Amino acid sequence: MAMKFYTEAEALDKVIGTKETTERIEFDAQMDEFLIGEAIRQARKARNLTQKELGEMVGVKKAQICKIENGNNVTFQTVSKLFRAMNIKAMLDLGGIGRVALY
Repeated sequence: MAMKFYTEAEALDKVIGTKETTERIEFDAQMDEFLIGEAIRQARKARNLTQKELGEMVGVKKAQICKIENGNNVTFQTVSKLFRAMNIKAMLDLGGIGRVALY
């Protein structure tokens, strides 16, 4: 009997639900927040900054930076502040509406 292999999208559809389901929408949002947090962590480390130092640069405590890097409390405003503090230029694609510079 041949083993069936699934793509990532097929596996997510089977385990969590299709893109239209509430569960999948919530999962995708959590994954986006996690990935943004991880990108911020990597950028911070590449600049040899501690969480405390980065927090001081944007006016928040170390605990808030820790939460953001772990994918919690990620807001557009906070991400924009962090990018600006670390001199990261990024564009946000609004899916056909246009693009917005984060810094």
